[in-house]
Amino acid sequence: MTTITPINEAELEFDNGFFDAAAFAAKALSSWQSVAAVIDHTLLKPDATREQVESLCDEAIRYRFACAMVNPVWASTAVAMLSGTGVSVGVVIGFPLGASLVSTLRQEAAALARLGARELDMVIPIGPLKSGNHQAVEHAVRAAATVAHHNGAILKVILETALLSVEEKLRGAELAIQGGADFLKTSTGFASGGATAADVALLRGVAGARCGVKASGGIRKLADVRSMLEAGANRIGASASVAIVRELGAE
Repeated sequence: MTTITPINEAELEFDNGFFDAAAFAAKALSSWQSVAAVIDHTLLKPDATREQVESLCDEAIRYRFACAMVNPVWASTAVAMLSGTGVSVGVVIGFPLGASLVSTLRQEAAALARLGARELDMVIPIGPLKSGNHQAVEHAVRAAATVAHHNGAILKVILETALLSVEEKLRGAELAIQGGADFLKTSTGFASGGATAADVALLRGVAGARCGVKASGGIRKLADVRSMLEAGANRIGASASVAIVRELGAE
C-alpha cells in the first residue's frame, strides 16, 4: 500500500480550502530567513563539479534553504553533507527532457530515495502530453509518485511550460495531480523559457489547495521571487538563492 507524504501544511495558507497567495507571500517575504525557507537552492548544470556541489550544500546549511537540488550523480555527496542538518536533498529524475521510460523513472526514484533524497523533481512526459496520450502521462507520474511516497519522499512534477499550449498546461497539471504529484513545477531551466507569473497563476488555479506550486527557471532577483509568490507559488527554485536572500539583509 502506498504511503502518501502530504505537503507540509505549515508552508501553506488556506482560506476555506483555497490557497491564500497574498497571505503566503507576505509571510515568506517578511524576512530573509522566511524567503530562504521556500527556496530550493539549485545546481543542475551538467559541468558542475564536486567542489561546486559541496559549496551549494554549505550555503544550504548556512542560509537554511528548503533543500539543495542536485543531479543524481551528486546525490550521495549532498546526502552525506546535509545529513543531520535538517536541510533536505532534492534530486531531479527524467531530467531535463521528460523522455524516460517509466521503468527508468521508477528505478531512479527508488535508487535516489534509498540514498537519502527526500524531494524528487520529475519532468512530465512532454511528448506524450503533446500527443494527447493522457493515460501514459498519468501512469508515468503515478509510477514515480508511488515509489517516492513509499520511501518517504515527495514528488514535484515539472511541466516545462515554455513548450506547452495553455490547454496542455491545464491538462498536464491535472494529470500530474491525479497521478499523485505533491507540487506542480513550471520549468527545468533548460528550455526556451522559464517561470512566468502567468504560468504560476495558471498552475495554482488548477492546483487550488490540492498541492504545491514551484516556480523555477530564470528567477534571479528578489523581485522575481515576489512576483512568483504573489502569483501563487509556495516554493521557488533558483541558483541565485544567496544573492536573493542577501537583498533582504542576509550576510
